[in-house]
Amino acid sequence: MNTNDILYKIQKALRLSRDDILKAYALEAYKMESKDLDALLKRRQDKESKLCSYEELGIFLDGLVTLKRGPSPKKSTADEVIELTNNLILKKLRIALELKEPETEIIFSLGEAELSKQQLASLFRKEGHKNFKECSNELLNAFLDGLDEFYFVGEAE
Repeated sequence: MNTNDILYKIQKALRLSRDDILKAYALEAYKMESKDLDALLKRRQDKESKLCSYEELGIFLDGLVTLKRGPSPKKSTADEVIELTNNLILKKLRIALELKEPETEIIFSLGEAELSKQQLASLFRKEGHKNFKECSNELLNAFLDGLDEFYFVGEAE
């Protein structure tokens, strides 16, 4: 799945302002200019659009965790490179939003992906575990769509 689309869908689902996103980047000591963020959130068809790197998406997700939950006392200061996978994106969102299993199950079902408890748990296992299941682009997309529904509050008219 396209990293720009993931960033856009998270912003839309959680109703994050540009300031919220910039603050998330700042919490991770990453210099993100407002104009650069605007370019990341533009649709691919727009000529001012800029591709969001996996690093930028990962830093945003780390900042979102810090923004929503506060700084982690266990956070390592070592700059270890971890590949950003769909499974890791799910984990970071679950941590940031403090989602428990029932909420996660509801979000997937709102995104029209029915998963058993075992299938759901397998998405959050460590890679290499015998019951680990790789999260497909379709499952991540269903989760992000469900997240939008889960946090939808309706429009005041």
